[in-house]
Parts: sequence; C-alpha cells; structure tokens
Amino acid sequence: MIGCLIVHGFTGTPEEVKDIQSHFQKEAWLVYTPELPGHNGTRQALKESNHREWIYKAQVALEELLKRCSRVYVIGFSMGGVIAGYLAARYPVDRLVLISSSVFYLNPKQIAEDVTGWALEGFRGELADNDVYRFYREKVRRTPVEATVEFARLVKRLRHAFEEIDVPTLIVQGEKDGLVPARSAQYIFDKIRSEEKQLYYLEQAKHYIWFGEQKEDFLEKLEAFLTAAPTEKSENRRDRDSHDEDRSTETIHF
Repeated sequence: MIGCLIVHGFTGTPEEVKDIQSHFQKEAWLVYTPELPGHNGTRQALKESNHREWIYKAQVALEELLKRCSRVYVIGFSMGGVIAGYLAARYPVDRLVLISSSVFYLNPKQIAEDVTGWALEGFRGELADNDVYRFYREKVRRTPVEATVEFARLVKRLRHAFEEIDVPTLIVQGEKDGLVPARSAQYIFDKIRSEEKQLYYLEQAKHYIWFGEQKEDFLEKLEAFLTAAPTEKSENRRDRDSHDEDRSTETIHF
C-alpha cells in the first residue's frame, strides 16, 4: 500500500488541504493529515502550543505510515513544507512535495498589490464578498504573537535540513504568493542534493494554490510526480535508507 503524509501550514488545519487529501484518496492510498497541536482554529490553543510539538506530531504520523505502507510520500504546505523537508532528510520516504514552503516569508510587493486591490473593493463596497480577504482576516485575528515566534523558531532550526534531502522532490510555488516569496522555492531547489528535483511555478497562483484558477494544473502536476515509476537510483536509495536504523528512528532534540 502507498501511504501519503500531508503536513498543513501554520495556523491552518487539515481542512485547508482537504482538496489535496481527497484527490489522492481516490487512488486508494492511505492518506493522513494530522492536526498539529494547537491548530484547532482557536487563538488560545495556538498560544499554548510550541514548534517542538508540531514537529513531533508529524514525526509520529510518518513513523506509523512507514510501518504500515510499502511506499510513503510526504507533502508539506507552507510551514508544513519545512517540517516535511526535515522529516524527508531523516526517514526513508520515497518522494517529497513542497508547496509554498516558508523558508522565507512575506512578499512585500505582492502584499502591496493585494492590499491595493482590497482597498478598491472596499471603496466599491465589494470587500465583504472577497473570500480570500475574509480568509486572511480570520487568520490574523486568531494568531497570537507567541505562536508567530514559535513559527520563526521552527523555520530557523529546521532550514538546514534541506541540504540533507536526497529523495525525489517536487517544489511548487505560486508567483503571486504574498506570504512566501519565490526566492524561498529557489533556495530550497538550490540547497537539496537530490539529483531528481523539479521546481514548478504557477504564474497566477497565490499562497493557497488550490484556491485559484490553476488548481487543476496544480493537482495534475502533483499526481504526475507522485505516480511516476521509481528510478533505479530511487530504489537503491530506499534500500540503503531502510537499513539505516539510526537515521530512520531518530528522535528530535533541540
């Protein structure tokens, strides 16, 4: 059986990536998106959690999939992409997908364009109908400063792991992402040492790529990558990693 771990983003929930999960469940895969501690949609719960707990929850979920499945893929979105990269560097996963992964964050130019657009919509009385605006407004309202600090700590401590990744990797980035700049995707592509890596930009996509017009292109790209026949090099790497007990059972210490 094929297993697929999806790690959602900062302040998000499994609900935000349900379109990706549903798409691959149709393949009869075992797809699991754990809810990271504190990420239940309430401000207080997020305030009381920390980045160590977020990483550990994803790690335990991956270990369970590795026990139950012959092949395991990992998909990470935004902050979840940083966690996914860290895990892929230490466990014998078969393929890795990184979506809008936040090694760097905030794209001032795109934010300025979005804010200008929202201001015009507000002037015309249309802002209440803008789903994206309302989505981000709610995220800001329920994000405590303490959680933002934990997010920054997570990125700082895990960023180095990209240099250790040698699994086939697909990096996907929206060029109009206001939260994660395009240079974040380029940085990851340059740092990982896998010979099987792809960097895929979507010109019209923002942070939540599957919320936009290029959703189908995005899902087709993911499916093509994850269902591609493994190369001999990938199989040899998996055999090697499967016998590396220290690497596959490593616990996280800071």
